[in-house]
Order: sequence, then structure tokens, then C-alpha cells
Amino acid sequence: MFGLKNYTGMVGLAVAALCATPAAADDDWRATYNLYGTAGIIDTPSAVLPKDGEVAGTLGFFGETQRGTLTFQLHPRISGSFRYSFIDTYDRSFDLRYQLAHEGEIRPAIAIGLRDFIGTGRYSSEYIVATKTIGSDVRVSGGIGWGRLAGVGGFTNPLGVIDEGFETRPDDSIATGGTVLTGQFFRGDAALFGGVEWRVNDEWTLLAEYSSDAYERETDRTSFERNSPLNFGVTWEPRPGRQWGAYYLYGSEIGVSGTFTFDPTSRSVPSGFDSAPLPVAVRGQSLLAAASWDTAEQESGGINGLGQVLATDGFRLLGAEVTGSTMRVRYENNTYRAEAQGVGRVARIMSQLAPANVDTFILEPTRRGIALSAVTLRRTDLETLENTAGASAESLARATFSDAAGPAPEFSYENPDPAFLWGAYPYLELTVFDGDEPLRADVGVEATFQYELRPNLLLAGTYRHRLEGNREEVGAISASTLPDIRRTGLRYGSESGGGIENLFLSWYGRPGRDLYSRVSLGYLERNFGGVSGEVLWKPVDSRLAIGAELNYTLLREFDLGFGFRPACSDLNCTVFTGDNYDVVTGHLSGYYDFENGYQAQVDVGRYLAGDWGATFSLDREFDNGWKLGAYVTLTDVDFEDFGEGSFDKGIMLEIPTDWTVGTPTRDTVATTLRSLERDGGSRVRIDGRLYDVVSGGHETQMADNWGRFWR
Repeated sequence: MFGLKNYTGMVGLAVAALCATPAAADDDWRATYNLYGTAGIIDTPSAVLPKDGEVAGTLGFFGETQRGTLTFQLHPRISGSFRYSFIDTYDRSFDLRYQLAHEGEIRPAIAIGLRDFIGTGRYSSEYIVATKTIGSDVRVSGGIGWGRLAGVGGFTNPLGVIDEGFETRPDDSIATGGTVLTGQFFRGDAALFGGVEWRVNDEWTLLAEYSSDAYERETDRTSFERNSPLNFGVTWEPRPGRQWGAYYLYGSEIGVSGTFTFDPTSRSVPSGFDSAPLPVAVRGQSLLAAASWDTAEQESGGINGLGQVLATDGFRLLGAEVTGSTMRVRYENNTYRAEAQGVGRVARIMSQLAPANVDTFILEPTRRGIALSAVTLRRTDLETLENTAGASAESLARATFSDAAGPAPEFSYENPDPAFLWGAYPYLELTVFDGDEPLRADVGVEATFQYELRPNLLLAGTYRHRLEGNREEVGAISASTLPDIRRTGLRYGSESGGGIENLFLSWYGRPGRDLYSRVSLGYLERNFGGVSGEVLWKPVDSRLAIGAELNYTLLREFDLGFGFRPACSDLNCTVFTGDNYDVVTGHLSGYYDFENGYQAQVDVGRYLAGDWGATFSLDREFDNGWKLGAYVTLTDVDFEDFGEGSFDKGIMLEIPTDWTVGTPTRDTVATTLRSLERDGGSRVRIDGRLYDVVSGGHETQMADNWGRFWR
């Protein structure tokens, strides 16, 4: 039914990602994922939406067709999908669906959707569908579709009463794909489709549907036969998050599917394995508290004691001082993902060690050696609220946030930990969506180091040595008139078997109130070396931030050594111009942190291929650290000059390691799924951009995570 080569490509899609309430009246009946990897019956959609935030990865196979889909429930009413398919060729497509109405006692759930609205249009269709639950175990769906969903039983578009233009469906797709097919939306003939789901028990569901898809491309170009519009199937869900399906399709084919779902709003280990924090010490009862810090000897002993206790809980003390009845501590949280949890733990340690006359704590969390904010807490509040109902909300209401710009505490702490850190680890690097080979992979050994000259001055680097893999094969590259910035990226390290991934020096600073700065110099990433400078304006209590970045970079040699290479003058980068390729790039950036974890970013400026344009990004971060997002970059490069894909776009997924293992850590696993990597709209990939460093220590994000203050 399908070749091993194609199967590995579909598996590669699922591996690369590794996974609102339901619309149905019966809240515990989860959405059924169909062969398209979206909520539906078998091949047709339904109006049921998955749980808010749910991530699903689906593999579906029948005949010579294979589909791998990632679906994200971006909002209680909005879901988006990215699909990689094989029909007679490989194809990438995006879906979007919006639920117009939840299901009520009488009213059905109603959804409107776009299938393959960005891409080649091979699956292009639009629909409006309604779903109603009958009793507790039957769901009935019916809708009207356009495009592929109007291939059988079509009739004149009813939207023609609004405008006769709706009666004709133009072909506005282009050879390079990747364009938004707005000219086709809800145009041309329409047709009806529908289906039913019967939940036999908690694990098994029987399915039947009438499909209006004619499967013209498949019947013309493959051995697929469409003998009937009826499809039948069964799904088995042996445990939450796992759905298996088997189907008899179109009177001729057997199909199977598997779906794995993940819930970013929960934790893999619900309670976690965090060590218990020190309790708040009521003044006069702690055996650790110093009588005072009035003498140099007492100050030295107090700071050393505080530094040692903080270190046992995963913090690094940078400095501390007592002025009158106020104690100020500047520290770095190296263990806990949420800065709010770090603030709570450090405050409790301070209550154990601060002199009895101290009534006010000022905590200054830092990242990369720069103070992020000053959180002021009253010691009395800690003593009275620790074990009371609603302590988290009340402690947040009584806390104050301000800027921490200015000198560090008068007394610094000499950290006994080594300034030089290094490690060696195995690595796996995947490349997916290549037109010749859907999955490529390298395995090898990666060595990293970091040397801290000062808390805000870091020298870091990574070296990789590949042991096995096939990522040196560049594969299919469509034509482009742009300089070779990314499209032959697989050649880096291919002949040498590895090399220097990056090697750079970064300096972070606080040039003024609400201002942050960064300068990076060296081999910044695999493709480029040079110098990068950045400034960020971000008030502690503001949801808005504005940044500016300027870079001068040169294109690195393919061997990942210390040299730089000239630009290519041919498609496969075998003929060079003779002059090193260097470019000045820069962007003005705006950031806004909405409520409910939504964060928007707009970057406007010049990109590495010399093109000018803007990147629009929208992320959603959940309280447990999961982050989902999407971006699109549009520049002054014509779609034809850009090449396959027409413009840069992608989906971002970041999973915190503590969600997986349960133990506290700031590490994350992140991936960006692009339909393919091209040259236009490309920026330098720099470690430690300022907004990512700073925002977690400001009021908005700390308030979102304040529920972890007492953990």
C-alpha cells in the first residue's frame, strides 16, 4: 500500500513535533481526529473542537496516499493544522478552523473552515459544518463544502445570490506554492456532506459518512478507485491521548490512522518532584538569622551564609546588603522555570537569615548578569500569609514591582562555583519536508562550553562531530535569484564531518532605566559570523516592549572552520563570485504581551539576503511553560524570485523539560517547523536575544506564574 521510504517521511513529521472544551454537549466525549488529522468523522470535518491548547499528531494511510498532520488548538474557538502529504508527489498544506457557535441544548455546534488555504491547493476546500449530539452517544454532522468538497453532487453556489462571482472558482495557485488562495475561498459549485459517530463505549466508536470529495487527482495519477461516496470506520481509544482508526473508504480502499494528543495545560507529572522549600521563619524563632549586619565581620558572615543556603536550593547569590530595616538581594535563578517560584523560595530563605529588625525584602532576579526587576515584599506579609487560603493572590496584590537599574548591592558574594563549564552529549538533528527525501537525520557528539568572565560577559561555543547520517545530501532545490543564505545549509559540515557550530562572546548591560543592551561577537551560528548589537526598552510593569538590532555578518565556509566564503553564482553553490558575502541587517521590533499567555511580535527591517520586509509572530505560552506559535515573513522579494514556498512561514513549538521529567529545570526543547527553508526573509540566529532574556522577570509574566510563588 505504501513504500517504506514514504512511511519514514510521515514518521519524521511526527517525531519532529512531538501532540475549548469539546463542543459536544457531553463534555467527556473527545473530538475524533479524521484522516486529515483534524476533528471530523473519517474524511470529512465536524464542528467539534478539541480541548483548548491540545496538540495532536496524526498519521493516516490509504492506497498510495499518506498524510502526516500537526493540529494545534490555538484558542478555545480556533484550531490550525500543518500537513505533509504524499499523493503522487510530496505536498505541504495549512488548515484553519473557527467555531462560530458552541453546541447548546437545541442549537448544534457550528464551524467554518479552510483546508489547504496556503499551498499548492491540491487539498483546497472550504466548508461550513454543524454537529449535534443526540442522547449521550451519537453525534451527527452535516455541512456544505466548496473546492474538493464539491467534487460530487455539486450544485450552483448559493452565495451567488450575493455576487455572481461566487459561482466561478478560479485557479489562483502558482507553481511555487505557498500563497494564500483568497481568490478561491467559498467560490465555485457547492456540495453537501455528512456523517455520524456512535460511541459504543468509552473506548470504541463506530463511524459512517457521505463524502463529496471526487478524488480526481488520485484517480487520475494513482491506482486509487472511487467507487462509492460512503465511508465506514471504527476508532479505538485505549487511553486518553491515543486514538487508532481503521476504515473502509470509497468502496475500494482500506485505511488506517493513529493520533497522539498532548495537553499543554496539564503536567506530565502533576505534583512535580520539586524539593520542599524552607518554611517562612517568624522573627525570633529562626536559628539561622543573624543578630545584625552592623559590622564588617557580620556582613561577611551573613552574605556567605546566605550564599551557601541559596546555592543548596539552586540559586546563585550575586550580592546582598542591609540598609536600616530593608534587605536587598540580587541573585540568579538557575533552576526554576518560573521566576515567581524563584522569588518565593528566595524570600523564604531571606526570612530564615535576615536580622530581626529587617521588615522589607527587595529581591532582584537576574539573567545573563543583568538585573531584571526589583520585587518588594513585606516580611510581615510572608509571616501571616504562608498557610492561609488565597495566599498566592493576596501575596501578589501586596507585592510591588519596579526597575532594578543601578548599582548592585554594596556587598558582593564571591561565588565558589567554577566560571568554566563544559559538557559533551549525543545529538540527533532532523531535517524534514525535503522534496526528494522527507526525513534526513544526523547523529553524533556535541561538546559545549561556557566561560563566565563576568556575570554579564560570557564566552560560549559548540562543536559537533557527526558519526552517521545523510543530511549532507542537499536534495531538491528550486530556483531562486537570491543569494544562497539558507537553501544549501545541509552542506555545512558535510565534507568535514562536523565543526564549530558557534563560538561567540556576549556582553549584556543596563544602559539606563527600562533599558537593556547586548553585544555579541564571533561565529554567531552555523551559517554566519560577525557582530550583533541590540537595545531593548521594556518597563517592568508594561506589556509593551520596543527593541532595535543591528548586525554585520559574513557567510561562513562549508567546513565550519574559521573561514568565510564568497556568495554563490549558481543554484547548487559550486561556482562562487570571488568576493566574501557580507551583509548589514537590522530590525526594529515591537512586542506585546496580551492576557492569557498570548504574545505578539513584529520585526521590520532588512534580512540576510538583502531583502526588506517584516515578520509577524504570535505565540501562546501556557502556565506550565508550553509555548505554541506561528510566524510569517513578507519581504520585497517576488514570490517567483523567492522560489518554492513563495515566502517564509512556520510553526513554533517549545516544551519545557520540567513538564516532562517533573524535576525543576530551566531547559526546554524547541523546534520550528517550516514548510521548507529558503533564503528570503532570513535573520541571524543569535543565542540570548534580549526580550527572551528579560521578559520572564517582569511583572506581567511573573503575575501569570504567581501560583508557583509558594511552591
